[in-house]
Amino acid sequence: MTFYLASGNAHKVGELQSLANNSALTVAIKSAREVGGMPTVVEDAGTFVGNARKKAQALRPLIPAGAWALADDSGVCVDALQGGPGVESAYFAGPQADPVANLAKLEAVMRDVPEGQRRARFYCVLLTIGPDGEEQVFEGGCDGSLLMAPRGAAGFGYDPLFVPDGFTQSYAELGDEVKSRLSHRARAWAQLAAWMKTRKA
Repeated sequence: MTFYLASGNAHKVGELQSLANNSALTVAIKSAREVGGMPTVVEDAGTFVGNARKKAQALRPLIPAGAWALADDSGVCVDALQGGPGVESAYFAGPQADPVANLAKLEAVMRDVPEGQRRARFYCVLLTIGPDGEEQVFEGGCDGSLLMAPRGAAGFGYDPLFVPDGFTQSYAELGDEVKSRLSHRARAWAQLAAWMKTRKA
């Protein structure tokens, strides 16, 4: 089965392909760049599922017959920010912001929040649309807390600030092998993989 990811983010493509490989499934994850790039999508649905649906629907007309569109919408939800940045995680520092700017802004707005009040949750929605229009939604989350300052060089996005429950290292320090077992995206993929196995049975 081939999925075209509604994103040009090479990190996400690589992470999802690694998760697919570890699922013992014959799955190819391809970037939207391979079909001319991701169309512009205004992510204004207000929910992770809604935004993922908009992205998958925008990409679907461009992909080859028989392939599936796959969209990932994810973010970090911080208790002290009433669940923010949430669905705005990708644009937290502004419409043209990059991951470095978003991370810096989250660090800045949380600077005066003491330890013990820095609970957060990474959340991911994976939404697929098949050749016949069939839609499936898979969700995953990972609870933890935010560090006072970023740590680690691996990972991407908000990974250097987030420490999952049960660990002392940030997502960006844990490495791909550990992260692939406990991350929000890994947990959403596990649901997708289970659905695929049921579908093939």
